[in-house]
Order: sequence, then structure tokens, then C-alpha cells
Amino acid sequence: MLLSRRHVLSLFAGGAALAIGGPSALAEHARILRLIDKAHALPSVGARIDFISRALLGTPYRGYTLIGGPRKPEKFVARDDAFDCVTYVEAVLAAAMVQSPDAYQPMLKQIRYRDGEVAWHERNHYFSQWCDNNVANQRCKPVVVPGVATVDKTLNFMPALGARRVSLHAVPRADLIDNKQLLATGDIIAFLSQRPKLDYFHVGFVVVAPDGGLWLRHAAKSRRRVVDEPLLRFLATNRVKAVTLLRPQEPEDAVALI
Repeated sequence: MLLSRRHVLSLFAGGAALAIGGPSALAEHARILRLIDKAHALPSVGARIDFISRALLGTPYRGYTLIGGPRKPEKFVARDDAFDCVTYVEAVLAAAMVQSPDAYQPMLKQIRYRDGEVAWHERNHYFSQWCDNNVANQRCKPVVVPGVATVDKTLNFMPALGARRVSLHAVPRADLIDNKQLLATGDIIAFLSQRPKLDYFHVGFVVVAPDGGLWLRHAAKSRRRVVDEPLLRFLATNRVKAVTLLRPQEPEDAVALI
């Protein structure tokens, strides 16, 4: 479950990480690069997210895969052999937004860090930061659903970041269900936490089945892998009261990122 972006998330179970440095490192995420080649001709970013995320079903769950800290140099990490909920969303989104493997790492940096700057203080530690920065850089836009409200919270789950006041776009569970026809495959769904110092506890992708049923595709700590499960069951089991919804946008600057 997503607690404070990655560093102190209860989702995280620990594990080794790959710091991307040069050409030899590319072999360690060759699966993602192959999927980019296969998916780039699909007609929409939603279709590419569906194709790539589906291909990664069954990938093991693992946390603590990023490297860096307030007093530890940040290293850019990319891997496709294991994910937590956020790194799964980031990897799939970055792969779906580029037209060639060469553009994958620059896009992933843009998604993970504010302005693409690989530094611990620029990393989107809270998912509310992630949402704000990826709306500002036009990677995503909010999904407008009737009933959406603003929830103001003071976050202080990571003392090294200090306390910060945030405003979250919250769609109540009942309004989400009543307006499910507004959702699309590839939408990013983040689940608001009821803990006072935390914004979200988990994140994944919405998948709309041919019969209209809603599924959640996510890296699940409880299942120890990337899975599909009925979204309504997840909402009920975890007593979710509200969610935030973002829709990935077709990028216009993929070439400029290389």
C-alpha cells in the first residue's frame, strides 16, 4: 500500500535495485524495451498502457527499489523484473508514452522527478506530488467526475521533507460507481488514505472490460505480484471512501526528451 510515495510505504518489502548507468544496464530492462517496440503502433496511449501493463502481469512485487536519501546520492533506477505500486505505474506510463526505446529513460525521469531532475528532493515522494507534477508537465489530466470534492490535508509522514499542505481531488466511492461509464482503460486511480498525515495508500490502472466491468491492474503486496482484480472488490475490501483519477495524455514532446 502506498504510504509516502516509496521511501516509507508499507507496500515495500525490500530488495536490490538497478542503477541505470550505461548501455550494459539496458539488458536489465530489455522486456520493457521490447514492449515499446511492439506497442508503439497502437492508436492511443490508453491502448498502449493496456498492452504493456497486461504483458507485465505476474511480475513480482518488491519495494525499496529506488536509491537515494536526504544524505545519500540519488541514482536513477529502472527495472522491469519487480515493482511496487508506484514504480509499476511509472514504468508502464513511460513506456506507453514513447515511440522508441531510446526515449524511455528520459520519459521515466520526467514522470518520477520534478522537471526530470534526478535528485532526492525532486523525487515525487508523496503521490499528491506525483499527481501535481504530472498534470503540470501535461503527462496526465484529472478525470472530471460528478461529485468530485477537494480534501485538504497536512502531510508529515516523511520528516525529512517537512510538513506540507496539499489539496486532493477526491471522487467519493458512490460517485465513482455511479459514473463508471466515464472511466477508460489506462486511467490512473489513486486511493485516498484515511490516515491524518498521509495522502494516498495505493495506486494502479483502471481496466474496462468488454462487458463494462471495472478492473484494477496493480502491483499488489498482498498478492506478491502484478495482478488484475475487480475494482469494486478492492474498494469494498479496503473500505475506500474516495479516489483520485488521472488520464494519461498523448505526449507531444517525446522526441525532445531524447
